[in-house]
Order: sequence, then C-alpha cells, then structure tokens
Amino acid sequence: MANSKTKDAYKQGVLSIIINSLLFIAKYYAGVVSGSVALITDAWHTISDSASSLVLIIGTKLAHKPADEEHPFGHGRIELITALIIGIMLTLIGFNFLTSAINKLLNKEAAVFGMLAIGVTIASILLNEGLAQYAFYLSRKNENASIKADGWHHRSDALSSLIILVGILIGKQWWWVDGALGIIMAGFIFYAGYDIFKDVINPLIGQKPSPKMVKQVREICTKIAGKDVSAHHFHLHQYGGHTELTFHIALDGDLSLSAAHELADKIEKEVSHTLVCETTIHIDPLGEIDTIKDIEEDEFT
Repeated sequence: MANSKTKDAYKQGVLSIIINSLLFIAKYYAGVVSGSVALITDAWHTISDSASSLVLIIGTKLAHKPADEEHPFGHGRIELITALIIGIMLTLIGFNFLTSAINKLLNKEAAVFGMLAIGVTIASILLNEGLAQYAFYLSRKNENASIKADGWHHRSDALSSLIILVGILIGKQWWWVDGALGIIMAGFIFYAGYDIFKDVINPLIGQKPSPKMVKQVREICTKIAGKDVSAHHFHLHQYGGHTELTFHIALDGDLSLSAAHELADKIEKEVSHTLVCETTIHIDPLGEIDTIKDIEEDEFT
C-alpha cells in the first residue's frame, strides 16, 4: 500500500498533468487566433511539464517497490534518477529559451499578442506558480528530490509566460525587451537545473556524513557506552528514502564477545531510531586506533 510520500507525489503529478493539459489547449488556441508563434511555442513548453510529471509518477512508483533478491536495499535511488531526468529536461528547455532569445535579438523580432493572449498568459503564470509552490511544499514535507525538480519545471513555465506578458506590456516601445528577458530567464532556469543536479548527484555518487550527523552519533555512543568509544570510519549510503550508516567503535580487548555485541547492538538501535537509518557497527580492539583527532585526519586517506 502506498505511503503518504508516494500518495503526495501521485497527487502532485496528476494535478500537474490535468492543469498543464488544459493550459496547453488554451495557449495553443490563443496562439492560433492571435497569430502568435511565441505563444504556440510556449504551449508546447507547457505540455512538457505534463511529460515531466508523468516521469515523476512512474519514477515514484518504481522507487517504492520493496527490496528483492537483486536489489536488497530497495529501489529508492530510482527517485534520484527521476529527479536527474527532470533536471536534464529543464536544462534542455533553458537552452531552447536561450537560443530563441538570441535569434529574436539577431532578427530584431518583437513579441506581438492579442487580448486573448493576455488572459491566457496571466492564467498560465498564476496556475504554474501555484503548482510550483505546491510541489515545493510537498518536497519539504517529504524530502523528495524529484517533486522539487518537478516544482522547478512548473516555475520555468511560469517564468516563460511572464516573459511573454512583459513583452505584451512594453514590447511595442522596445523591440529588444522580449529577447533580453529571455536570456535572463534562461539563466534562472540553468541555475534551477544546477540546484537539482547538486541535490541529486552527490547521493548517487556517494557522500560522507555531515559533521552534524557524526557529532550526533558520537554523542549517542558516549551516552550508551558511558565513555568515549572513539567512533570513526563513517560511511553513508543513501537509497532514496532508505539510508545505511556504517562506522567503527573501539572497545576494550578484554571485553567478552557477548558484552561487546550487546553494547554495539544498543548503540545501533539508538542511532537507527534517532537518525532514521539502518546502522551497522564494526568493533575494533582498543589500542589499535589513535586519538579521534588522528582518526578524523586519516579517515578518508
């Protein structure tokens, strides 16, 4: 049965497909009636949001398949791959904006729209920004990178419609405004793509735990053991919503195997509960490691 995170992704994706499909029809019709090539092009950009939302729905469904024999850690990284695909789509749209804007400047083309286009464009701005805000809210609530990526895609559509609206209002006075704003907006879209790639690529490649997490783990170890057990060699593996943490602790070599196992088990359970991750501990005999300062300096060498 789908959890809250999955249901939210489905709802956001379906809502996006419905609204953007309706906007596509309205923009395309307004573009044909007014003879505006720019508005027709923007209509096709709008339908690309539906494509990204479809990718989001499929990716989320696949990401929450349970672990199996071939994928013992689950399928959570499909969620990150989904966000990566949306980021690539967003970047391609940015290139399209950039080349279109440059061509307009080179050809000295001004945006020309009828009154019907004004209403459709304003509706597009409001609806797509509303979808973006909803997606950002869900991404913060569920820590879902692919929903955040889809939100940026909605915002890119709102920005493109804003460019057209500005062209409607002041384009008659300055023919170059539409092209210049197109270049600026392309820059914002490239930055959005960079932000998505930054959030997605690090977990895919693998990253070390944050200093905050390391500090929390060491505090838990000290609390459970009643002394400093020199927690070190931290490794973090992220699989979408599933996280695996492994690290070493140093215990007295004279401690019985049973007692060492019991202590490590208590630490694992507390760390797993506090940090919401699967935890595995390797035990080193005390005396075979240096001080924590030396460990931190040599940990990744």
